[in-house]
Amino acid sequence: MDIVVKYKIISKIINTNDESVLNAIKALLNLEEDDFWDELSANDKSAINEGLEQLDNGQYVTHKSLGEEIKNRFNF
Repeated sequence: MDIVVKYKIISKIINTNDESVLNAIKALLNLEEDDFWDELSANDKSAINEGLEQLDNGQYVTHKSLGEEIKNRFNF
């Protein structure tokens, strides 16, 4: 392929802000990034899923309430 054509293609890619175009090019060139999830151990995945379930069930402590608990416990 002519170098001028390649340059025009690269120039169009650099100057576009259209994410659908960029995603299509990324897929076409097999530039998909690895998903960090695939790199996690089974224990890490289990802990994350457990935490998400707890959040979904309303089982969490807010930053404010934790701060109050620390103040009360350590007499701040």
